[in-house]
Amino acid sequence: MALVYQPVMQLSGILVSLLGWVLSCLTTYLPQWKNLNLELNELEIWTMGLWQACVVQEEGGMQCKDFDSFLALPPELRISRILMFFSNGSGLLGLLFSGFGLDCLKIGERQQEQKKRLLLFGGMLFWISGITAIVPVSWVAHSTVQEFWDENIPDIVPRWDFGEALFIGWLAGFCLILGGSLLNCTICSTDVHPSSVHYAVAEQQDQCQRLETETRP
Repeated sequence: MALVYQPVMQLSGILVSLLGWVLSCLTTYLPQWKNLNLELNELEIWTMGLWQACVVQEEGGMQCKDFDSFLALPPELRISRILMFFSNGSGLLGLLFSGFGLDCLKIGERQQEQKKRLLLFGGMLFWISGITAIVPVSWVAHSTVQEFWDENIPDIVPRWDFGEALFIGWLAGFCLILGGSLLNCTICSTDVHPSSVHYAVAEQQDQCQRLETETRP
């Protein structure tokens, strides 16, 4: 049973992690980390991301402007840039290491211990990538909630709200952690190497041939 389910769990872990990595990269460059609706002009929606601020108009489409200075950004956006880059990089390394550690890959088939180490290291990288994707998204969401309920800001001032990129980032982090967990579970499970299986089958065939020769008249 382990020989059947182990490659399936490894492939599932890789695919889920790949989905999380793609969503993490998408979250990094989406400008919808924060949304702002103006009550005076409901036809315009302002959005803010890690790299640029945009205004979405019902008739004129979207117009974006890049931030002029990295140091002029709020602290949560500066740190979020660094963490999202680190998340994307560690996720890419996790895909490479765990890909070479898959049992279905014929490369290094006789070096099972090294493949296990690669798979374990790849799973840990996915955990790191997932955590470093959730932290900046949650930090920006926390600061948005604090600003939204800040009593020192007058009620007439528009408030920023959650953007779609935050939810995509949370999903990305969850997929990366889940994919790394699936890969590490295959290492912890008791598996039987194909060489030992072939040896057991050959030994059983030899025993059957001996019984046949002994039972012949």
